[in-house]
Amino acid sequence: MTELPPEKAPTIRVTAMPADANPYGDIFGGWLMGQMDLAAGSVASRRSGGRAVTIAADAMKFHMPVVVGDEVSVYADLNTVGRTSMTIEVEAWRRARHSNDSCKVTQARFIFVAVGDDRKPRPVPPETN
Repeated sequence: MTELPPEKAPTIRVTAMPADANPYGDIFGGWLMGQMDLAAGSVASRRSGGRAVTIAADAMKFHMPVVVGDEVSVYADLNTVGRTSMTIEVEAWRRARHSNDSCKVTQARFIFVAVGDDRKPRPVPPETN
């Protein structure tokens, strides 16, 4: 059975460009990780109501390459919230430029800490409905 991308809108969607690739046209893993960090950071900042910083990224696995011209959709979901930290699960999916088929290319878990203007940890406020 083929895995399908999440049915929700991606947190970030971007086209992989030549400047993001090696001489063979494969996108750098660091570029892809950066896009995933941006998506996770967006979720963390919204949930914490302010500045949040990456303190860890783990369980990163690359399943497929991304090539120049691919559309990359990054999905980020808040998993857990601690006193000052947030764990966010992130998946990146690629779609070839002239195709409707998508495949998951990588996934990782990012951990963020909410920080104040002094750049010291601050409590994540309770969730409001």
